[in-house]
Amino acid sequence: MMKDWKVKQELYHRLNREHEDDLSNVKIEMTDNVVEDAIRYFNEKDVGWVYPSKSYVVAICYSWWLSHDFKEDFHDLLNDKDLLYGNDPYFKPYSEDKDTYNKILDAVLPLDENGGMVPDIKKWYSAEFML
Repeated sequence: MMKDWKVKQELYHRLNREHEDDLSNVKIEMTDNVVEDAIRYFNEKDVGWVYPSKSYVVAICYSWWLSHDFKEDFHDLLNDKDLLYGNDPYFKPYSEDKDTYNKILDAVLPLDENGGMVPDIKKWYSAEFML
């Protein structure tokens, strides 16, 4: 049986074909400073589309909120290859890059819902999971 959050996510994506965060419509900046740039998202506004850092940030935020809203295990969520619905080519599950995730997690948890770009990510999350 499909988990409740996955049902909502599937429904959202079937009903909504266009997304303002569609990577084909934005200028992407690549970084080698993944951890530092990821942490910037939690502290600064208007960071831009810095990859793969943004992928780690969205995965962490989504896992944090899903673990609270749907009573799921945070690390299991972060390790779900379909967490971001296959829409992010830069996303890696936790098991594929524990070191990078752990450095970011040590710096940003517990999540400050009002910091940096987090409120913007929360808007996407709330829409996607119909909350």
